[in-house]
This record gives sequence, C-alpha cells and structure tokens, in this order.
Amino acid sequence: MDFKQIQELIRLINKSNIGELTIEEKGFKVTIKQKQENIQQVVAAAPVYTAQAAPAPAAAPAAVPQPAAAAAADKPKAAETAANLITIKSPMIGTFYRRSSPDKPVLAEIGDEITPGKVVCIIEAMKLFNEIESEVKGKIVKVLVDDASPVEYDQPLFLVEPA
Repeated sequence: MDFKQIQELIRLINKSNIGELTIEEKGFKVTIKQKQENIQQVVAAAPVYTAQAAPAPAAAPAAVPQPAAAAAADKPKAAETAANLITIKSPMIGTFYRRSSPDKPVLAEIGDEITPGKVVCIIEAMKLFNEIESEVKGKIVKVLVDDASPVEYDQPLFLVEPA
C-alpha cells in the first residue's frame, strides 16, 4: 500500500460515518480512526477601554457593554458569510508551501478559480513533497496558513466559495 492510497483512505473515512478502519497486508498494518469529539468554538469580544482625562465611575461600566453589543451585531453577518464557504484541510502533518519551488509562481492565490484535481499547495512530510489537490470547484476566498509554516492533520488551509 503506497502513500497515495493511505491518503485516499483517510479522505474516504473523513467523509463517511466509519469510526475506525484497520488494514493488514504482508507485515504492514494501518489503523485509521475518526475523531469523535464535538468541538465548539467560542468567540468573545475583548472589552475596549478608552483613555479619559478624568475617570468617571459611571462612564467606565457603560463603555464595556457597547463593544460587546457591537460584536454581537456583527456575529450573524460573519456567520452567514462563513456558512457558505468550504474549507480545504491538511490531510497530513508537515510544512505548508504555496509554491512548488522558490522560483515558481504561487499555486493558488486569493481569487483563483479552482477545480477538483488542481494542486493548491505542497506539504512536506519527512522530506517528501506531497501535492495537495482540491476536491471542490470554486474560488479561493482566503489562505489561512503562512508559507513555510508547520501544519497539523485536519488543519484548515484555504476557504473556498463553491461554484
């Protein structure tokens, strides 16, 4: 079993309801388990304090709820725009590269149209350079990782607006 086959198995497991898969071949054993955790993200706005010439006890507490109220008003808009985006995630641990070599152009830039099979980045793992291909059709809206940065398995790399 080669590395591409293992990657494909991981993709299939992630898309299915299978919790665990073990394959044994000629002294080679691979076990793939899906995460079963429910992860909730909590976003809280930090209070913003402004400098005042003469501090007034009544003015300081009134300033705290305003940013929180403004952040709460912005939250639905941000959630609506993020809800229709697809995330391209890292299929492995390694180092993220946006170009195939330093003298080549960036593989995927914000605003680029991508199709399934188009290489969007390279992830180096143990001195092997793996081309990461898109599985979706759409337009890249945001690159979430800096070039030459370490990435974890299942870490979001790109946000894509589906076509």
